[in-house]
Amino acid sequence: MSLDTATVRRIASLARIRLEEEEVGRMQAELNGILGWIEQLQAVDTTGIEPMAGGGAVSLPLRDDVVTDGGIPEKILANAPDRMGEYFGVPKVVE
Repeated sequence: MSLDTATVRRIASLARIRLEEEEVGRMQAELNGILGWIEQLQAVDTTGIEPMAGGGAVSLPLRDDVVTDGGIPEKILANAPDRMGEYFGVPKVVE
């Protein structure tokens, strides 16, 4: 399948893309290339292959949740503008 310049202009109009006259030829070549790739994909035999809903069933490795930066409230709160004991002091938001 090959697109002519009138079809490229129509697609650009439907997509609300303004194409200058010198851009139509380049866009025509790009769209024809994309359609060529689609034709190649359609030629692949997929009989017996089930469709996938996502990228695959991959489980990510989990690591242990270990606290590594605790026990130093004085260092953490050294530059706090306001503190309440070992916590940051913040203004009340809800009354």
